[in-house]
Amino acid sequence: MEEVILARIQFASTTLFHFIFVPLSIGLVFIIAIMQTMYVIKKKDVYLKMTKFWSIFFLINFAVGVVTGIIQEFQFGMNWSSYSRFVGDVFGAPLAVEALLAFFLESTFIGLWMFGWNKLPKKLHLACIWLVSIGTILSAFWILAANSFMHNPVGYTIQNGRAEMTDFVAVLTNPKLWVAFPHTIFGSFATGAFFIAGVSAWYLIKKKDVEIFKRSIAISLIIGLVAGLGLAFSGHAQATYLMHAQPMKMAAAEGLWEDSADPAAWTLFANIDTKNHESTHRIEIPYLLSYLAYSEFSGKVEGMNTLQEKMIEKHGEGIYIPPVKTTFWSFRIMAGTGGVLILLSAVGLFLLWRKKLVSSIRYLKWLIPAIFLPFIGNSFGWIMSEIGRQPWVVNGLMKTMDGVSPNVSAGQILFSLISFSLIYACLAIVMVYLFIRVIKQGPHAKPKEDVSASDPFDLGGVQHAAK
Repeated sequence: MEEVILARIQFASTTLFHFIFVPLSIGLVFIIAIMQTMYVIKKKDVYLKMTKFWSIFFLINFAVGVVTGIIQEFQFGMNWSSYSRFVGDVFGAPLAVEALLAFFLESTFIGLWMFGWNKLPKKLHLACIWLVSIGTILSAFWILAANSFMHNPVGYTIQNGRAEMTDFVAVLTNPKLWVAFPHTIFGSFATGAFFIAGVSAWYLIKKKDVEIFKRSIAISLIIGLVAGLGLAFSGHAQATYLMHAQPMKMAAAEGLWEDSADPAAWTLFANIDTKNHESTHRIEIPYLLSYLAYSEFSGKVEGMNTLQEKMIEKHGEGIYIPPVKTTFWSFRIMAGTGGVLILLSAVGLFLLWRKKLVSSIRYLKWLIPAIFLPFIGNSFGWIMSEIGRQPWVVNGLMKTMDGVSPNVSAGQILFSLISFSLIYACLAIVMVYLFIRVIKQGPHAKPKEDVSASDPFDLGGVQHAAK
């Protein structure tokens, strides 16, 4: 049992750390592509300066993200060989396509874009950054295709004790994939948008390069509002899906032990008592759970006790209720951060419309810590999704405890866990240092004499590059 716990801790730590960089890369490169498009269309140097400045953060983040992704893949093979052996024929196919197609697209065109300033025609150079953006989105799609199989296995048959793919189209049309994918992409856009908004707010407070960062914050707030609304609607689609595919996760996310009334109320707050299987001191919003589950203001939701009995009948004796407190509060933290992002975006756009944004110092100060809100929402959304699936590593097919490597000891896992954590700490320190350094230097950093103006990091040569 120690091996299972340590392997799960390592999987969680590597995935959560990697997931810091993935949405930021997807969001940043998308906004950078928009900025460069505006430069090509409007031919104003300010948009080129914006593109150059924000691209440095993207390139740093992308490089660190690649390293963390490699470590994550390594721990899969080390700690989860039984799982990999059982589901590798299905799980491996989307990941192989991601590496051969999407990541190849990203890495190829990011190189062309980085070193293509003043060498490629402007429209061709612009196409490169859009292809990088498309590549990052496709990477998310293929990885989510693999992950969605773990939640809703489709397109397979069991042969010789292994899951073997029989229908690749079914894997790509998995209903779980098509509710998770837009939610993930909107979350990524929000991450990039609020990073740019927060850094821009810092500059506007200090009255530095107002023209650059006023435009940057305007673009980011528009994308932030669209992304926030997209998160709300795609999140609702996921809740409706869960009612049919993973009702136990839905019940755990509501702390619902017994069947609800009809209509069902959504719980804002509750004291979860896992020992006595009850939730007390509930603060509820009438009708809302029915609407989340069925898109109408009627219908009851089955509780965990009822679902536990059904799972025993279907799968045999066992505990099929996930960690309720973690699932319950993760969902509320995720939903709460999304609501705050929508509110902040709407307020910022209102101030921008009233031409009071630059002078609203209090609001700008709020945007700086708001940089972290999307990261918090993304992380707790992932925790809710993965913890709520327990005790399954592949829903209905393989339990988590059966997926660990049989020949890896607890001591070996602990050693690798500590080693990876130290590597992650070093990477985090380096990335934060580089980000702060770029922020302090600003968009008018002077290049060294031996650096050409075509260098993608040459902010001082922006004016020359624009000619």
